[in-house]
Amino acid sequence: MTDTAAVVAPPAAPSKAITAALLAAGGAVLAALTVYVVVSGDSKYLETGDSPAGLTTSALMQAGTFLGTLCGGLCLGAIVYILVGARPDSRGLIDAGVFRVHVLAERAAAAWAVCAMAMVVVSAADDAGVSVIRLITSSAIPDAVAADQRAAAWIVTAFCGLLVALFLRWSLLWITHAVLVLPAATAVMAVPVTGNAATGPNHDYATGAVIMFAIAAAVLLGTKVAASLSQGDRRLRIVMVIAGGVALGYGMPLLGLLVPARYVLTTAYGRWGVIAAVLLFAVFISDAVALHRQRRNGRAYQRVDLAGALAMIAVVGATSAMAVRTAPALLAHRFTSWDVYLGYELPDPPNFVTLLSMWRWDIVIGAAAVFAAAAYLIAVIGLRRRGDAWPPGRTVAWLIGCAALLFVSSSGVKAYGSAMFSVHMGEHMALNMFIPVVLVLGAPATLALRILPAAPAGSRPGPREWLLTVLQSKFTGFFAHPATAFVIFVGSLYLVYFTPLFGTLARYHWGHELMSAHFLITGYLFYWGIIGIDPGPRRLPFLARLGLLFAVMPFHAFFGIATMSMTSIIGKTFYGHLGLPWLESLTRDQWLGGAIAWGAGEVPVLIVVVALITQWARQDRRDSARVDRQSDTYHNDDDLEAYNAMLRELSRTRR
Repeated sequence: MTDTAAVVAPPAAPSKAITAALLAAGGAVLAALTVYVVVSGDSKYLETGDSPAGLTTSALMQAGTFLGTLCGGLCLGAIVYILVGARPDSRGLIDAGVFRVHVLAERAAAAWAVCAMAMVVVSAADDAGVSVIRLITSSAIPDAVAADQRAAAWIVTAFCGLLVALFLRWSLLWITHAVLVLPAATAVMAVPVTGNAATGPNHDYATGAVIMFAIAAAVLLGTKVAASLSQGDRRLRIVMVIAGGVALGYGMPLLGLLVPARYVLTTAYGRWGVIAAVLLFAVFISDAVALHRQRRNGRAYQRVDLAGALAMIAVVGATSAMAVRTAPALLAHRFTSWDVYLGYELPDPPNFVTLLSMWRWDIVIGAAAVFAAAAYLIAVIGLRRRGDAWPPGRTVAWLIGCAALLFVSSSGVKAYGSAMFSVHMGEHMALNMFIPVVLVLGAPATLALRILPAAPAGSRPGPREWLLTVLQSKFTGFFAHPATAFVIFVGSLYLVYFTPLFGTLARYHWGHELMSAHFLITGYLFYWGIIGIDPGPRRLPFLARLGLLFAVMPFHAFFGIATMSMTSIIGKTFYGHLGLPWLESLTRDQWLGGAIAWGAGEVPVLIVVVALITQWARQDRRDSARVDRQSDTYHNDDDLEAYNAMLRELSRTRR
């Protein structure tokens, strides 16, 4: 941790007019939302048949949603601005040029945490249909909070916001900001994934879309505000264009899922969506034009950023107005248990044909797999055009991993894995045991370091320097350490399935996404330390790596046997409510899942053993070649020892 006093004083304060314009825009949107609540009255409760919570609670719910979303966007976007625009010194401290943005992120995070804490009670009162005052003065707060998913999401937001605020207060290291992107992004998407997108038919698509939209819109908002206060360059403009494109690319399908065409202009929800889409499109076009012009003449576009920041504040207001109401598509639909728990129908039992043919595109993990494969191929082609070689085996391994990830996340394996424990366990083993192995053998970090250009001396660091900083950081060293990776790899298996955690995560699509990402990352970290080619954690001796690999096998075998022997059902509440008509026995399905966990790890372990022995043999050949070169230079060991002794004596006398 580093004290803030260690940084040189920041430059002069930004124009008061810009700050005043931003504050005025936020106040105007807040006032407009308050008027909207007053005019609409109890209509949002009447639409759903819920008990009205009162005007005060409705107004607080609307204002808190807007302010929390605004603070979250400011925090995440400001952190991204620092990562892209900072010039860290030799100690890794950010420079004075972005210190003002660091202060913005710190204050926004603190306000975010405070707002989220208040919204826990407000959201619980709104869901229970009672006023905030009445709930506070009663003893029912814990029960009301436990019954409201949004309240739980606000708790997650408050925790992550407080964590970000504390670390930003104590540290000015660039790597700290890089690490804080994860909790900030988690807090940004926590509340949206419990709203309209998480309910009804096709909510698997809607949840993935809202995750990407929420993060991209937050980054765009925060970077726009930061750039309007502190001038942004072309590199930041690229980030804005990408964020705007992602927000539009995912936001428009999300709007289509939540608002049928006939309700777009005939409902307040639809009109708010149109306003948000038009403003977001205008911001994206202005950023694209500014990027094109900036490439030609290098001019700064602070006014463009200010106008974009004002527009994004209005976008946050529009999406906040939508977030506190029920989407028209949900009001006009008669729900089934499959709509609630899956978002799609599974009329037939799984077989070879359905597992291959029933594709439901995972717009988060599936899209990431396609992007990773394309980026890898582009990098390899770039190396070859430059005249550099790249081992074909690494390319094949990476592409196999990406193809397997796409298949597991988007085919019938995922569709049935969300409804059946046995298929889910097959999905888990692929994500945790097989896909990470081939991805690690692809050496993506090594490829990136070879293809990315080094930043010129004295200039701002670029992607290559960012990657090196992350790989060499203490944070990466801790989690990628073989002992830590082993504990997480094994411990998370028991923590997820032998506690109520699985029942909670299986209930929601975001829970399935979280489990998939977790198992993939933990598997990658574990195998990185055993057969990794990329620079990273300290490598154990080959025998120790082999021992660590075989040490995992008993834990997986015991887990499989314990799962097969259990009389209780893992995730019983979820699977019971789902009620698949063709699934005869949950006990039998769980037994099959345990058998898959017990036996599915043998093939990945065999691949790892072969790769490890191959690396071991290559290392021995390199060592032998080095000894042979020394023998050719020095005819016997006595000559070599005499030469080394002479060097030591020279070093001693010089000291």
